[in-house]
Parts: sequence; C-alpha cells; structure tokens
Amino acid sequence: MRGRNVCRAVLRLITIPISHYCEKARWALERAGMPYREERHVQGVHRIVARRAGGGLTVPVLVTPERTIGESAEILAWVDERTPSEQRLFPGDPGERAEVEQLCRRLDERFGPSGRRLMYVAMLPERKRLLRVNNQGVPRWEDRTMRYGYPLITGLIKRVLEIEPGVEVEDLATVWGELDFVAERLSDGRPYLCGERFGAADLTFASLSAPVLVPPIYGVPLPQPETMRSQTAALIESAREHPAGQFALKLYSEHRRQSLALS
Repeated sequence: MRGRNVCRAVLRLITIPISHYCEKARWALERAGMPYREERHVQGVHRIVARRAGGGLTVPVLVTPERTIGESAEILAWVDERTPSEQRLFPGDPGERAEVEQLCRRLDERFGPSGRRLMYVAMLPERKRLLRVNNQGVPRWEDRTMRYGYPLITGLIKRVLEIEPGVEVEDLATVWGELDFVAERLSDGRPYLCGERFGAADLTFASLSAPVLVPPIYGVPLPQPETMRSQTAALIESAREHPAGQFALKLYSEHRRQSLALS
C-alpha cells in the first residue's frame, strides 16, 4: 500500500510495473497522498485483469468507490479534483486548463507510444534482463508463465504495439522531435511547461520520458545505462543530455522523489 491515509477507501491500481503510463498514475496518487494498493501484472494477463476490474484492455486501471477509470489522463484528472486547490496540477482558468490538456494529450499520443516501442525493441532480445525488470512484484504464476511462454508473450507485445522491422527509425525521429518541442517551450526561461508551478503537463512529460531516460528515481527500479548494450546506453545518455531530458530528470529529482517520500 502507498500514500498517506487521507481517505477511507483504499484504491486499487492495476499496472504493468514498468509502464510509464502506470508511473503517471502512481505519481499522481502518491503526490496527492491517496492510499492505494498496486496490483502488478505481466503483459497479456493485464488485459484480463483490467477487463475484470471494469476497465478496457490497457492499464493503468484505477478502481475507486465511485467508478473504474481506465485511462491515465482520466486518472490524473480524477485525482486532481480531490486534491487541495493549492496543490492541484490543473489550473482553474478554463483557457489555461485547455492548454494544459492539449499538451498532455499530445504527449500521450506521440511521445509515450514511440518511447515505449523504442525501449521494447531494445530490450526484448535481452530476455533475462527484461524479465528481471518487468516482473517485479507480479504474482508468481505470472512470472513463471512469462518465463516459459516468453516467445508467445513477446509476440503478443509486438503485435499490440505494432513493432515491425525498422519501426524504431520513425519512433526515434518522433522522440527527438518531442524532446525538441519541449526544449523549445522551455527556452523562454519558464520553470515549468505551463507556468510558474509544477503541473499536469510536467508530470505527464516526465513520466512518459522514462523509456528513453530510465530515471534512477521511479516507481520500480530500472536498469541503468552502464548495464545495457552499448547502442541502448548511447540512446539513453543522449536523451539525458538533451535540454528536455535534463528538465525531466530534474522533475524526477525534485518532485518524484518528494512524492515517493510521502508514500
């Protein structure tokens, strides 16, 4: 269980441990001090559990006393509505909120999928390392199932994520394009993406940058570049050196660390 005891009902958060979209939900809940129970599952099994909980085929899924929420952006909004006004991630002004939501949507639809696919392309061939990271905290039978059925499950992952030969070239271009976009937005000296305080766009960007930054601070321990193949390590180091990458790492150091201390 994570979070401070600020509400009576303990929420259920269904995740794939390494998922950056799930990290977004964890971060929001922990930052708000909402107690929750994380239920971790491997790829494939997560679809069954998510559907049984009332969600769709993807995670995170947040089960609340009121309803089940099956999208990370909706989870972020639900948590924010129950957060004290001075700590909220979304601005109260409708026009400003629309700008934040538009930026989050762009990152969710472009940056998130491409970064995820890049890291799967890099890690799927490294079976032992991927299993060690991927299966943290999942039920034992799921860990065994993925180990023995690795070719079948990786085939499912490739099919669902549309991983085909050469797809990493396009994804790499998208990732660098989004990093450049964020860096350009910050080039006027603003401390955060949408103003003077940490907000939903910052949390979204930092969470979705995890596949290409593998931040040392995260909801589950991630392998660091010195333990990876040289080509993958070079990609991570380049992303970390990018101004937008440095901004994301700063957000992890200053804001994610603080939320983890509250959990």
